[in-house]
Amino acid sequence: MKLIFAIVNGDDSQSVSKALTKKGFFATKLASTGGFLSAGNTTFLICTEDFLVDEVLDIIKAKSHKRKQYVPSAPSLGIGSYDSFPVEVSVGGATVFVTDVERFEKV
Repeated sequence: MKLIFAIVNGDDSQSVSKALTKKGFFATKLASTGGFLSAGNTTFLICTEDFLVDEVLDIIKAKSHKRKQYVPSAPSLGIGSYDSFPVEVSVGGATVFVTDVERFEKV
């Protein structure tokens, strides 16, 4: 058995959840926040058989989209005052961890 931790952008959370459910996978959803942009994410916990891990990852890849977003830059350090300017960053997609599960029970 494997436990998949998938951290998904909040904008993609519902489509990932629906796609997993449609294929018969059970997932626990946890609200989470990213450290860089302090944006809302969803962390999915999915326990599945080893041979189904690639199917779960394919679903997550298909439903988690990268996009560009503009964020204000950090103010410059030094003498004087500088206005921040927008910086383009890539957001979205998914960060996935797959770990072994020693024991799994639904009680």
